[in-house]
Amino acid sequence: MKALIVYDSLYGNTEKVAKAIADAIGGEAKSTGKVDPSELKGFDLLIVGSPTHGGRPSPPMREFLNKIPAGSLKGLSVAAFDTRFSKEGHGVGLRILMSVLNFAAGRIAEALKKKGGNQIVEPEGFIVEGKEGPLKNGEIERATAWIKNSNF
Repeated sequence: MKALIVYDSLYGNTEKVAKAIADAIGGEAKSTGKVDPSELKGFDLLIVGSPTHGGRPSPPMREFLNKIPAGSLKGLSVAAFDTRFSKEGHGVGLRILMSVLNFAAGRIAEALKKKGGNQIVEPEGFIVEGKEGPLKNGEIERATAWIKNSNF
């Protein structure tokens, strides 16, 4: 099976998750700037990850997703993840805002399915401590377990 993990990463946390997933399944991890959406046809599995920005994927990831031609992921297994703050430890106002805005992984998964992808696992979020990180202890291990337990 040929797998590609496409990610955007501002502080390196999403990149760490993407590379851990790639190592776990023998795939290749590339940042959005190094992948042309027309190159996706040679893969069996596409995993896409982004930091959450205002409940959405980062602008470079949104641009990447928008460039994927309609229907071009037909027959391709897809999965989505994001990095995010935990709702715990924040004030009521921020927790409510986070609940309303939600997170990037679900939006990424929807975009991939609209392009024809077959979702193999529920979208997942990995927790970052603070704005710049680091990842919460155990998140790398949780990321590898998440993809290894999927139906690919």
